[in-house]
Amino acid sequence: MKLQEGDWVSAIDELMEGRVITVVKDMVHIKTRDGFTLEFNTKELIKIDEELPFDFRNTTPTESILKDKETVKRKNTPVPSKKERHAPAMEVDLHINQLIKSTRGMDNFDMLNLQMDTAKRQLEFAINNRIQRLVFIHGVGEGVLRTELEYLLNRYENLKFYDADYQKYGRGATEVYIFQNPK
Repeated sequence: MKLQEGDWVSAIDELMEGRVITVVKDMVHIKTRDGFTLEFNTKELIKIDEELPFDFRNTTPTESILKDKETVKRKNTPVPSKKERHAPAMEVDLHINQLIKSTRGMDNFDMLNLQMDTAKRQLEFAINNRIQRLVFIHGVGEGVLRTELEYLLNRYENLKFYDADYQKYGRGATEVYIFQNPK
């Protein structure tokens, strides 16, 4: 490509452009927009089209990206009211007589599976509906249901669980706090 005085050029390996002042064999002297005079080999320069808008030639790729990012606005997520943040916990009673009318024909294994299926279904419901606090009432008994419930809750990363309020539930309840924005 043949460069002439007055042509607009841009350097290949640098974020720089300017107007050609002189051309001597393979060496080109250019004056940048900032007023600096630089010397390049003709192989290091490309000619910029005169028809390109001035603003397009003036911006560097990073400037155009930053302009695009500035125009993208963040979605306004609704902030829950104080009432919603301190809403009472959702209670799930896992006592077998609260889940079905009769246990006739069921052994302990079947009852435990029904209780665990109910617990998992209610936990998934709470997560999907962004309910932050959940209380599983499991009773004291031999502790089998409580142990299985803890095993289920340990499989989730976005929650923590602990004994529920002793004054309200006694020793037979576990409270679950579900983190709404897990990292």
